[in-house]
Amino acid sequence: MARKYLTAFFICIFPVGLACAQHSPLLPRPQQLNYAAGSIPLADMTIVLSSSPTAEDRFGAAELSRILKEDTGIQLPIAASSNTGKPAILLHRTGQTDQPLSLPGDLPGPKSSEAYDLTVTRQGVNIHALSSAGIFHGIQTLRQLVEGSGADAVLPLVEIHDWPSLAFRGTMVDISHGPLPTEKEIERQLEFLARWKANQYYLYNEDSIALKGYPLLNPDGRLAQDDVRRIVAYGRQRHIDVIPNFDLYAHQHDLFRIEKYSTLSDEPHGTEFDPTNPDVMPLLTDWAKQFSELFPSPFVSIGFDETFQIAEAQTSAAAAAPTALFVKQLNAVAGLFQQHGKHVMAYDDIMVKYPQMIPELPKGLIAVAWYYTSEDPTYKRWLEPLVANHVPHFVQPGVMSYDNIAPDYTTTFENIDTFLAAGRNSAALGIVNSVWADDAQLLFQMSLPAFAYGAAAPWQSLPMDRANFFSEYAQLMYPAAIAPDIASALSNMSEAETDLQKVIGNEQTMFALWDDPFLPKYRTVLPAHRQDLRDSRLRAEAAETSLFHAEQLGADPTTVNSLMIGSELLDYAGERFQTPLDLNGLWTKLGPTRPNPDRWWNEWESQVTHYDHSYLLDLMDRITDLRASYEAEWLQEYTPYRMGAALGRWDAEYQYWRRAHDKLRNFNDSSHEGDTLPPLYEIIENAGTRPANSK
Repeated sequence: MARKYLTAFFICIFPVGLACAQHSPLLPRPQQLNYAAGSIPLADMTIVLSSSPTAEDRFGAAELSRILKEDTGIQLPIAASSNTGKPAILLHRTGQTDQPLSLPGDLPGPKSSEAYDLTVTRQGVNIHALSSAGIFHGIQTLRQLVEGSGADAVLPLVEIHDWPSLAFRGTMVDISHGPLPTEKEIERQLEFLARWKANQYYLYNEDSIALKGYPLLNPDGRLAQDDVRRIVAYGRQRHIDVIPNFDLYAHQHDLFRIEKYSTLSDEPHGTEFDPTNPDVMPLLTDWAKQFSELFPSPFVSIGFDETFQIAEAQTSAAAAAPTALFVKQLNAVAGLFQQHGKHVMAYDDIMVKYPQMIPELPKGLIAVAWYYTSEDPTYKRWLEPLVANHVPHFVQPGVMSYDNIAPDYTTTFENIDTFLAAGRNSAALGIVNSVWADDAQLLFQMSLPAFAYGAAAPWQSLPMDRANFFSEYAQLMYPAAIAPDIASALSNMSEAETDLQKVIGNEQTMFALWDDPFLPKYRTVLPAHRQDLRDSRLRAEAAETSLFHAEQLGADPTTVNSLMIGSELLDYAGERFQTPLDLNGLWTKLGPTRPNPDRWWNEWESQVTHYDHSYLLDLMDRITDLRASYEAEWLQEYTPYRMGAALGRWDAEYQYWRRAHDKLRNFNDSSHEGDTLPPLYEIIENAGTRPANSK
């Protein structure tokens, strides 16, 4: 049935044309949208709640008033009724009982509790919905409809009927592999995701949430339980269900590295629970109880992915086959949470690798199919076994930012689009857009456009307009004067990242950033990619230029600073990989032997190793300046946990160029006119160390 009505409105209902183009973009795209000629002024209107409002209704009205004040400068009052004779914004919840959060079993479509109707006429604005969640989604659309600011702010006359095309639209944020975001940062993300009609937020936690009775477990790198309670409440106000996302089979090194718990793992101080150890289940029973009490969500995700040691799980002659042990443990852990009334989710990579286990999965288990590229746009390997066995499931694409200098938006958007399409075909219940932090260097704020894309795409039924996304996103996020600069910066930064990937190959750009560019593997690669390096730098610098202009116009530094750091770091990466090419070019021109002192100074020493404005000193200056900006942005988003380790890479990068400088200076001082010049890389690799007297 769902597919039939989707096809119908693809063809008949959404009127894409001149009328839409004359107005602000709407993301996600409403299912039915009809503009009429004309508009009404926003000033002097009143926000009116229908009878018997709930706390959620009142919060929605307050948010609307706050948003309009923030976006237009107009403060609209909130009233119980409108008797002024002036147009009003009526927020009318039609359901007798409220459902502020999406619940298991909810369906998408026009009858969804999240559906809403929004009309703007000359008499005023009406937002009708069954639930406060629907009203809140209508408020987000109303925000996007506003044109102009101050006394000139108006609302176009329009009729909208809108509903989600997918019932569950989540974003997962990793707080365990890398930095620990502050409570404030998580709340910023929740508020941001609410703009794009997300309704789930998965807090991926291995051992980064405090538990009673485990004082040794990441004492400096965890959220307190009161932090979590406030985060859950903050999400609920915005109709986003905050869901715990654990890994309760593998990925538990933080637990097992503590000697007290080391015997619970399959290998000493390993990563995976030993399912044959009788002490494992009492610990997990306690965790299930504590987490079930801490997170009121009806959902829980227990992980069970990447159990790399499954083939080694037979720790005794009497042990069952590895897959049987896996299924036994999965059933046991799922049962712990089911006893607390939870609907259990688990990753499907092991399930589809060993499909013979699928009939033995826990009753009611929701599988989560995850994959982060679109090399197979049907995702057959990940979905077909689930569909064949009627396993309810979600799809989980990913934001490709965790191993890259800047987000790889091209791969990310393609992954979201294709996995979402495959999920629609497989009747997936929902989507989880995952934001991992594996390299422990990423800045979450840099990935906000991908957060928005992954939240909007599963609400609307039409495919995302990928070609115009940056422009539309920027128009909705920034003042009109600033939006073109932000859109241009995002586009150029994305292309700069893609160009740099052409140089690096399969290696991710953030890891390559800390690599020795004089290594043998780069000696043939770099000369073949001169143009890609130049293109990457030109686009990164174009992004920087746009962001400088946006800053001058007053762009919000909360979202712009991280983009500037990403753009500058891409430019730096291009420069550092150009350096071996440039230096080898200069070195080759010198000839086979060291020339006379004047030529040596003019063509080599003054350009490469002098203490002011030379190749290597420039790199040292740039990385230290960028380090300061990066550290400041880190502390805007994260706690200090792991910051020292992350900054250690930046310090090592400075020291690398400092040592290279010292080695070349040492060669300069120890060689003479007429001496044979060895290959440049031999000097940098093998020259002796001289006392450091450079920067």
